[in-house]
Amino acid sequence: MSPSPQGDPRTTEPSITEPREVHRKHPKTWAAGVPAVAVALKRGLEQMGPVRTAQTLFHLNQRNGFDCPGCAWPETPGHRKHAEFCENGAKAVAEEATRRAVTPEFFARHGVEDLRTRSGYWLSQQGRLTHPMYLAPGDTHYRPVSWDEAYGIIADELGALSSPDEAVFYTSGRTSNEAAFVYQLFARSLGTNNLPDCSNMCHESSGAALGTSIGIGKGSVTVPDLEAADLILIAGQNPGTNHPRMLATLEKAKHNGARIVAINPLPEAGLMRFKDPQKVGGVLGSGTPLADDFLQLRLGSDMALFRGVARLLRDAERAAPGAVFDHEFLDEHCAGVDDYLALLDDVDLDEVADITGLARKQIEDLADAVRTSQRIVLCWAMGLTQHRHAVATIAEGTNVLLLRGMIGKPGAGLCPVRGHSNVQGDRTMGIYEKMPESFLAALDAEFGITSPRKHGYDTVAAIKAMAAGRVRVFMAMGGNFVSATPDTEATAAALGKCALTVHVSTKLNESHLATGRHALILPTLGRTDRDVVDGVPQRVSVEDSMSVVHLSRGSLPPVSDQLRSEVAIVCELAQRAFGPDHPVPWAQLMSDYDVIRDRIERVIPGFEDFNIRVRRSDGFVLPHPPRDSRSFDTPDGKAHFAHHPLEWVPIPEGRLILQTLRSHDQYNTTVYGHDDRYRGISGNRRVIMVNPADITALGLRDGQHVDIVSEFRGSDGLEERRVHDFEIVAYDTPRGNAAAYYPETNPLVPLDSVAKESNTPVSKAVVIRLEPA
Repeated sequence: MSPSPQGDPRTTEPSITEPREVHRKHPKTWAAGVPAVAVALKRGLEQMGPVRTAQTLFHLNQRNGFDCPGCAWPETPGHRKHAEFCENGAKAVAEEATRRAVTPEFFARHGVEDLRTRSGYWLSQQGRLTHPMYLAPGDTHYRPVSWDEAYGIIADELGALSSPDEAVFYTSGRTSNEAAFVYQLFARSLGTNNLPDCSNMCHESSGAALGTSIGIGKGSVTVPDLEAADLILIAGQNPGTNHPRMLATLEKAKHNGARIVAINPLPEAGLMRFKDPQKVGGVLGSGTPLADDFLQLRLGSDMALFRGVARLLRDAERAAPGAVFDHEFLDEHCAGVDDYLALLDDVDLDEVADITGLARKQIEDLADAVRTSQRIVLCWAMGLTQHRHAVATIAEGTNVLLLRGMIGKPGAGLCPVRGHSNVQGDRTMGIYEKMPESFLAALDAEFGITSPRKHGYDTVAAIKAMAAGRVRVFMAMGGNFVSATPDTEATAAALGKCALTVHVSTKLNESHLATGRHALILPTLGRTDRDVVDGVPQRVSVEDSMSVVHLSRGSLPPVSDQLRSEVAIVCELAQRAFGPDHPVPWAQLMSDYDVIRDRIERVIPGFEDFNIRVRRSDGFVLPHPPRDSRSFDTPDGKAHFAHHPLEWVPIPEGRLILQTLRSHDQYNTTVYGHDDRYRGISGNRRVIMVNPADITALGLRDGQHVDIVSEFRGSDGLEERRVHDFEIVAYDTPRGNAAAYYPETNPLVPLDSVAKESNTPVSKAVVIRLEPA
C-alpha cells in the first residue's frame, strides 16, 4: 500500500479522549426515534466520511449487499426497507468500514507494554489492521512479517505438538458459513475437536435445554410467527440495545393485536415504547407502546415464575378439564407429562411470589394470559442463559409452552434470540467441540480424512487446559477472547502459557496483548470489504437467528492489499501445514466459495441445492422438524417435559447479586462510545447500578466510589475477586440486585462458576459486596 498524504485519517493517529466523569440523566422510556438516526449518521461520518457512509449503510442487509456484522435478527421475508439497519448496526459498520488504519508504523510507535495501558475503546478506535504482525520471543514490539513467514511460524508450532489436542481453535460468531466450515475441517484434519466458540458463553444453555426437550437446539419460530402471535413473553432480554430491529417486528405484532409481557430485572426502554424512525409516527408522534406488562423479577427467579404459571395452568385444567391443556398434542407428541404435573403439587405460589419479588396477582395475571392465548411465543437471551440453573430455567419455560401445544403451530413457539451475526451458522457448520457422529462420518466420507471422536474443549475447558500447560497453540478466528471470557486475569495468564497465540482480526483489541511466548496478528477482510479471487467477486453466506441462510457480499476496497479473507487464511495455512498430498483440496476450496458450498451440501442435511437456493432473494430456511411437522429428533421421537428441582438465586445477608450487561454504546466487547443513552448514564463505564434502598441499607451513598468484590464458594473454599473504583448509581433494580457493564466486570466471574449441563459462565448471578474505594 503506497504512503498516504499527510493528514489522511488512515495514517494520522486519532486523538481519543477517555472520559472520566459520570453524567446522569433520567432513563429513557422509549427507544429509537430521531436520536438513533442522528447518532448513527454522526458515527458514520466520523469513522467513514460521507461517501463511505452512503456506500455502506444503504447496502446493509440488502439482497445484493452485506449482512450486518452485529446482531443476528432476521429481515421480514419479502419486505426489506431501503434503510434496513438500526443504530447499533450502523455503529458496527462504522467501526469496520472506518478510514482509520493501524499500520506497521503504529506498532513501531507503541510497544506491547504501552498498549496494555490503553482501554479496549482506545484500541478499537485506532482503526483497521493492515499487515500481518509478529511478536517474536523476547520482543517488546510487534513487527510486520509476510504471510509466508506467518504461515511458517504456525505450521512449525503445529508440527511440534506432541498431540493435536495441544492446539485450540476458537471462533467468533462473525465468521461466515464458508470460513467456519473450512476452519473446523482444518482442525479435524489436524486431529482435534478443540473448537470452542462464543456460543459456549451465551446460548449454550439454550441449545442444551432445547436439544433435550424438543430434539434441536434452535428456536422454532419465524418473523411471521412473531407478527401473528397473540401473546409474546420476552424474558431476560433487552432488544432496544442488543437486537434493535426486533422492535419493528414487535411493533407489527402489537398492531396485529399481540399482548407483550416484559420479564426482566431492569426496565428497558425498547420494551416500553418504540419510535420507528422510518415512520412519520416515530419521528413526529409518540411511537408505539410495546409491553402491556412489566414483571420486574429478581435475578435468577425466572424458573420459579414459569413453574408458578405451570401450577396455575394445571389448577385451571383441573377446574375445567380439556379447556387449558392441548391434550391431543400432549398425548401424541410428548413424554413425561404426568411426572411433570406431579412436580407441580409441591409448588407454593406464595413462595414463588417471595422468590421472584412479584405480587401474587402479577403471577396469576400472567398465567391467565397464557391460559387464554391461542398463539404464544417465548423469547429470551442472556438474562436466562447465564445462570447456574439456566438449562433448567429454559426447560421450564419450554414446559409451559408444551402444556399449551405451542410448538409446531403458526404464531407460536420458542425464540432464543441469538446475539452475534452467524453465531448459529457457525454451529451448523461444525464449530462445536462435540459434533454428532452423523456429521463426523459425513465429513470423513466427503474428504477422505479421519475426524477424531474424542470430545474437545469448550471455552472454559480450553482456558483451564491452557492454564495447566496442556495447550501450546491457541488460534482465534475473530473475536476478543480475553475480554469476552470470564475471570479476565486468569484467562490472560492462561494465554501467556501457550507457545504461540494467533488472532485473525479486523481491528486491534486486548487479546492481541495477552500473548504466548510469541504471537501473530493476521489482518482479515470484514463483511463490508470486497472479496475477489482471481478476478471473480466472492460471496459468503450466513444463518440468522431463525435458521434463514442468505448471501452477503462486501463492496468496499480493502484498506490494504495485505488483507486476506478468512477462507484464504485457513486454506493457505492448511496447504503449508499439511503439504501437497493432503486429501482435502484446499486450493480448490479457496479459489471458489461455490465449491465450499457444494461440499457443505454433501455433508450437512438441509443444504440441498445450496448454491441455487442461497441465491434466491431471501435465501432459504433450514429444516426444523418440531416447527415443520411436530416431529422430534429424540430417542423416542417425542418432546420431553423436563423434571428439574426448583432453583433460584438467594441473596446472602449484606450482599448483592450482580448481573453484567452491555451499555447501549457497545456490541459484545466492542465499545463504540461512553453514552448509555437509554439508561441515562454517560461519561464513564465504571459504574454499578444499585437500588436506592440497598444503597442506604449497606451504609453507602449514591455517587460514592467503591470496589466490587465477588465471592464464590468453590472446592477450595471461599474465593474472592476484586475490581476497583466504580461509582454507585441509584437505579431502578430489584432489591438485592445490581448491574454493571462488561467487560469491565468480567474479572469478577470465576472460571468455575458455570451453568450445569452447558458450562456457560454465570455472568448474571455474581454474589458481591461493595467496599468504599
